[in-house]
Amino acid sequence: MAPPIHPVDPRILFHHLAQAERHVAEGEKHIVRQEELVLDLERHRLDAKQARSVLTTMRDTQALYHQHRDLILRELAD
Repeated sequence: MAPPIHPVDPRILFHHLAQAERHVAEGEKHIVRQEELVLDLERHRLDAKQARSVLTTMRDTQALYHQHRDLILRELAD
């Protein structure tokens, strides 16, 4: 039998939402910088394989940040 689910204080959810929004915004800035780095490396005909790999990881992480933020928003909507 699962333990009873206790409602989360909305103040805590709003705090988590603010933190999640910061992560999303910071992630976007990091991604833009990494995209610029990849382009700069490629423009100078340098190996950008590692930089592209990092960019892929950043985009994957950003998707998780969005999912987390959306989960908090759904929780607040309930």
